[in-house]
Amino acid sequence: MSYVSRSRSLSVHSVRRGRLRLGFALAATVAVIAGVALTAHVRPEHPLPLSDAAIIRTEAAKKGLDPALIAAVIYAETKFVPRESSAGAKGLMQILPSTAHYLARLSGGVSFKTGDLADPAVNIAYGSYYLRYLLERYRGNELLAVAAYNAGVSNVDAWTASSAAQGRRLRLPDIPFAETRAYVSRVLSAQATYRRLYAQQLGLAG
Repeated sequence: MSYVSRSRSLSVHSVRRGRLRLGFALAATVAVIAGVALTAHVRPEHPLPLSDAAIIRTEAAKKGLDPALIAAVIYAETKFVPRESSAGAKGLMQILPSTAHYLARLSGGVSFKTGDLADPAVNIAYGSYYLRYLLERYRGNELLAVAAYNAGVSNVDAWTASSAAQGRRLRLPDIPFAETRAYVSRVLSAQATYRRLYAQQLGLAG
C-alpha cells in the first residue's frame, strides 16, 4: 500500500517522506513473507519424533511386534528423550530395574546390569520383550497390554476380572485410573500415526 498522497499540491518534502514510509512498508512486507517462508521451512515434517528406528525394526522383527507400537510406547514414555523417572524407571521405554531383572531371568540375560538400561539397544530390547510378554498374557489384546505396561498386570488382571464378572470385556472407558486411560489412548493414537507417517523408517512400507 502506498503512503504517497495523490494530491498535486504536495511539496517535494512531503513526497519524499511518503516514499520513505513506502520503503519501510515494503521492507516490512518482505520481512513478513521471508519469516513465513522460514517458518514453513523449519517446521517439523512430522508431528511425532522418531529415533533409533533400526533398533526398533530389529526388535520388532525378533519379537513379532508392530514396530509402530514400540515407537508409540517410547513416545508416550519419554518422547524419545531418555531419562530417569522419579520412580526410578530408566531409559527410552522407562523400565524399572526390578522389571528389567525379572525380564533378564525370563530371557536368559544372565549378564544384565541395571546400568545397561542406559543403552538404547538394551532398553528397547527389554521394553519390547515386556510388550511381547504382555501381549501373550492378554492374548494379543493391545489395549490390555498397553494398560498393563503403564499400570501393572495386577491392576489389569483385576479390571478384566471385574468386567468379565459383568459379562463383558474391559474397554477403555472401564479403566478406573485416569492416567492409564489417557496413556492407552495416547499410545494407540500414536501407533496409528507412526504407521502412517514413518512406514518406511519402521519397515512397514512395501
